[in-house]
Amino acid sequence: FVLFGDSITQDSFNQERGFSFAAGLQHAYIRRLDVVNRGLSGYNTRQALQVLPSIIPSPQEARIRFLVVFFGANDASLPQAENNQHIPLEEYKENLEKIITHPLVAAHKARIILVAPPPINEHLQWLSDRNKGLKSLSRVAPSTKSYADAATEVGAKLRVPVVNLWTAFVANTGWDVDTWTVGEPLPGSKDIPQNDHLVELMYDGLHFNPKAYDIMFQETMKVISETWPDQQPEKLQMVLPAWSDKAAWEAFATSSVAT
Repeated sequence: FVLFGDSITQDSFNQERGFSFAAGLQHAYIRRLDVVNRGLSGYNTRQALQVLPSIIPSPQEARIRFLVVFFGANDASLPQAENNQHIPLEEYKENLEKIITHPLVAAHKARIILVAPPPINEHLQWLSDRNKGLKSLSRVAPSTKSYADAATEVGAKLRVPVVNLWTAFVANTGWDVDTWTVGEPLPGSKDIPQNDHLVELMYDGLHFNPKAYDIMFQETMKVISETWPDQQPEKLQMVLPAWSDKAAWEAFATSSVAT
């Protein structure tokens, strides 16, 4: 179970704040699948595509059953942002397609899950940017939503299931998509009061608190159960037999002798 993404993925084994996505996933699939974290802090899709051959092993080295692709938070930085992480929207979509259809990925025939980036809380993002010495806001709510929408478009085009974190995070903010019109402030915008729900989810306006990782975990498990019900943890056999499973031990012993 390979997780390929940026700092949000890299930090998803960190237990200092509490529940984390990768750790929760490893617990769910313990003794069935290994969860390999290949989160790379600060990376955008252009860099991800460049290092992909160093990330994905050959099927002879290791078989990938699931691949989670989660980029966009850095790509969505503003073109003029001092962090120099911006990737134009169309290139972002092209890069996602190239990652998902890359020959090294295709060789595994893996079950791919694409994660659309979450909303941004401009209030806290600006505090974080100022602490880093930046003179202007690096990310804004409308741009981030456009990259989340783009990721869902790529998923639909390639028939790859999408965990839409933008929608999942915004669900409890009180924002009404049915009454919203283009040009009006989005959740997380500095033009409206700070939303308590987003503060609870992202400690610096971008990176996840435990509740956000829990939402990501629940949404990912939902995608797995709906798309590949036979791949739910309880449906997979343990790699090594349970200590009390006599039949499994007998089968294991027989296969070991044969090997």
